[in-house]
Amino acid sequence: MKGRSSIVLFSFIVLLWLGTCVLFVSCKDAKEPLVPSVFQYEFEEPAHFPTPVYDFANNAITKEGFEVGRMLFYDPVLSRDSTVSCSSCHQQFVAFAHSGHAKSHGIDNQVTLRNSPGLFNLAWQEDFFWDGGVAHIELVPLAPIANPLEMDESMARVVYKLNRSNRYKGLFQKAFGTDSADSQQILYALTQFNGLMISDHSIYDKYRTGKEKLSAEELEGLSLFTEYCSSCHSGELFTDLSFRNNGLNTSFTNDTGREHITTLSSDIGKFKVPSLRNVELTAPYMHDGRFTTLENVLDHYASEVKNSSTLDPLLNQGNGDYGIALTDNEKQKIILFLQTLTDHSFITDPRFSNPF
Repeated sequence: MKGRSSIVLFSFIVLLWLGTCVLFVSCKDAKEPLVPSVFQYEFEEPAHFPTPVYDFANNAITKEGFEVGRMLFYDPVLSRDSTVSCSSCHQQFVAFAHSGHAKSHGIDNQVTLRNSPGLFNLAWQEDFFWDGGVAHIELVPLAPIANPLEMDESMARVVYKLNRSNRYKGLFQKAFGTDSADSQQILYALTQFNGLMISDHSIYDKYRTGKEKLSAEELEGLSLFTEYCSSCHSGELFTDLSFRNNGLNTSFTNDTGREHITTLSSDIGKFKVPSLRNVELTAPYMHDGRFTTLENVLDHYASEVKNSSTLDPLLNQGNGDYGIALTDNEKQKIILFLQTLTDHSFITDPRFSNPF
């Protein structure tokens, strides 16, 4: 009898354990529907997107290369004193923008001149940064690494440190087939990571591909957005990738924008038109982070646009009036639409999370 009771007790414990496992898995699935069950390391072009600019033919994404890039993105070893990483100013939960900071912070607690934009869909861009100072995605990391206000380091020193690091020992061999890292491999790895950061699973994308419907107010917001905003924030990227003066100031002595790169007086005060994907998350707004809410942004366009010699013609209504005539009701409907551009799966995708 004693042996039979032990068997019954053991069977009960096993059944209880199995039931707990099933319950845990079910709860996990219920809470995390957006997290992919299998990691994908291939560049898949969304069907409704334009043709990407960057061609991965010479830098094919591999799991090993991507993972090295992810480690480098989150590793402060790229900075002079190992205190600042790419992720310091580009945080996943806000679509890789800098949460709550008008301007990005660098080494020795220094503050830069500009706001950190979100990072996504970079393979579709020809120019990078607010002034378009870099014209190739593979070269993007060189700017913050060398900038004395950001990482204040040289690529030669980065290569030296990585080749002395036990953390990276053997990883570049697996990723690129060489015993030691060099600058090209570092840039290739970061490009594989950054290039795969595709944001295309918002409610709007599901609407665009026929998988979901927008509400009546969201559709009104889309119509208003198309009428008033899409001249600059056009297409599926929600930017025409141009450089424009949107009337923030009458003069630009502190930051001349695109003119800093081209030296053309006609480019003074012009900054890159940012994508509005995930814009609900990426506050504060504008190149200097002056606006904290989307309401502030639309108030600017409705009544606060300032005239200057390079002001975008689209914002000149004539007769001394500048900006876009918007009612408060129209502003709220546009914001409702903009919220459909938030990609929750992108900001929770474990492929892009901190590996350390």
